[in-house]
Order: sequence, then C-alpha cells, then structure tokens
Amino acid sequence: MAYVDGFVLPVKSSKLAAYKKLARIAAKVWKEHGALDYKECILDESSDSFGLPFPKLVKPARGETILFSWILYKSKGDRKRVIAKVMSDKRLKCDPSGKDMPFDMKRMAQGGFKVLVEA
Repeated sequence: MAYVDGFVLPVKSSKLAAYKKLARIAAKVWKEHGALDYKECILDESSDSFGLPFPKLVKPARGETILFSWILYKSKGDRKRVIAKVMSDKRLKCDPSGKDMPFDMKRMAQGGFKVLVEA
C-alpha cells in the first residue's frame, strides 16, 4: 500500500526563490532514489467557511507564504529505503542547525501517512 510524507510550513516571501531552488533539487533527488511523486504547493486560497484554514493553523507572520508539500512512496518500507538514500545524498547536505535553510525548520509540521483511499 502506498505511503505519503506530508509537510506544511511557512516560508518568508523574500526567500521563496531560494526555497524553490532547493525544492527543485530535492524533487530530483527524491525521484532518483525511488519516490513516486513529489509536490511543493503554495497556498492560493483559504476560507474560514469550512474547517480550520491553514493560516489559523500555521499562524504565518507578515510576509510569509504557506506551503503544503508531499512525497509519495510505494510503501512505508520503501519510504525508509528512499529516505536513507536521500539523507546520504550530497546534493541535499545542510547545516544540522538548519541555518542555511530558506525556512524555519522548527515551524514545519510533518508526518508519515498511510493511504486510506486511492482513486
């Protein structure tokens, strides 16, 4: 059964170009190591009329954009294999403190998800 990593994070609008550059490299690396799909999406529309809107969840500061991203794998086991390869790939090496990242890693929400319904 397929498995998904999901992420929601705020990015300073002034750092979107740097984030996009990093995301393009990451997409290539993840796909080369076996991910089935990789998406990075910018929040375009949000409404208070249904559920909890992402801005209320993320609480972005002025000048921040909300991103929603996901990576699709064949299975949870395949995810572990892919992540191990990705984490050792020199193209994505960064300072463990996250200082060289174009977003605040402490404000990123993430999780691994079992697919419940697929169409």
